[in-house]
Amino acid sequence: MLQKLFGFDSSKHSVRTEVMAGLTSFLTMAYILAVNPNIFSALADQGMDTNAVFTATVIASVVGTLVMAFYAKLPFGLAPGMGLNAFFVYTVCLTMGYSWQFALTAILIEGIIFIILSVTKIRTLIVNAIPVQMKAAISVGIGLFIASLGLKNSGVIVDSQATLITLGDITTGSALLCIIGLIITAALLIYKVKGAMLIGILVTALIGIPMGLTTLNGIVGMPPDVSPLFMQFEWHNIFTLDMLLVVVTFLFIDMFDTIGTVIGVMTSAGLVKKDGTIPRVNEALLADAVATTAGACFGASTTTTYVESASGVGEGGRTGLTAASIALFFIISLFFAPLFLAIPSAATSPTLIIVGLMMFSNVKELKFDDFAESIPCFITVFMMVMGGSISDGILLGIISYVLLNTIARKWERLNPTIVVLAIIFILRYWLM
Repeated sequence: MLQKLFGFDSSKHSVRTEVMAGLTSFLTMAYILAVNPNIFSALADQGMDTNAVFTATVIASVVGTLVMAFYAKLPFGLAPGMGLNAFFVYTVCLTMGYSWQFALTAILIEGIIFIILSVTKIRTLIVNAIPVQMKAAISVGIGLFIASLGLKNSGVIVDSQATLITLGDITTGSALLCIIGLIITAALLIYKVKGAMLIGILVTALIGIPMGLTTLNGIVGMPPDVSPLFMQFEWHNIFTLDMLLVVVTFLFIDMFDTIGTVIGVMTSAGLVKKDGTIPRVNEALLADAVATTAGACFGASTTTTYVESASGVGEGGRTGLTAASIALFFIISLFFAPLFLAIPSAATSPTLIIVGLMMFSNVKELKFDDFAESIPCFITVFMMVMGGSISDGILLGIISYVLLNTIARKWERLNPTIVVLAIIFILRYWLM
């Protein structure tokens, strides 16, 4: 039965090892249960129920991870992606001015397109169209963007009339708690403690109780009602240029993030074949696409494969049984909603900073001595952080990449797909 369900081979695998690997991956991923509601709390004034976001996050994670377990039979966990949730809140809703229902509609469309692309060769065409340098720059930019959110949300960085931003009062309140939490989480990571980021969040939240920043009204309780977010779509804007832009941006980030994660984790697990091919990669991508589509129906931002799954792989997880175990632990976490929802943003901010660091590590892939590539990459990163928009960073980066490589006559770097994208993006700014 385990062989049929999860690809489990009793001669190679151990049930105990697979389950413990699932627990390890869950502990490293579970910070999203505290972080996601905090990020979406910025939309509370627009009527988005933060408590319902917690339940939607769990449901999306469970659906995606179970598809990964039963269909792809791979040891990966899925959850709403970091960076994609920030793009949802801070770019689509707060910068572009659209409703959260508009953003959920874009995610639904993106998920459906991703399903179609995952069963065709078009997916490969799109992935290959974006240069390796630009993919790395997108990751670096999103990493810095996420880290800046952590610093701003906790008050470590505040607005300034003279310099736009400046250092806040780090001796009291949220800013001080964030710094304490960052030190605690960093120490746990240095000593390679399993679930370091989740433990860091919980310890920081406890420290926030005597500081008056954490209000704990219980630990165990029934899951919040998800109905305020269920099937909340907005259809009258689906044929606008901005909807196309948002869908494409969600799709690109989701696709690159998933492919990069799957390749990286499977390589570390020794699952890549000698000829370089990756077994069941299409099934993994389809699981991601189905999770994104289902998650949108429940009110969750784009769901993607988590690189933290590498921790479970490191513990010996090799089959879908590991993923099924991750899903089980997510289901159990539903009944700890009061604990996760009591965690203040100052306690989750250190995790945002550290996740930003992890994404920033791709900066080593950039070639700074080739200006036709390094300048577009710098524009991508700089505009994401200083322009406060992930999508503008990607758009301006791709436009500048095509223009500068045309000027440099580096024709071999340009392909029809990226040229067409650059033209569409130029028209987008022109029409605006």
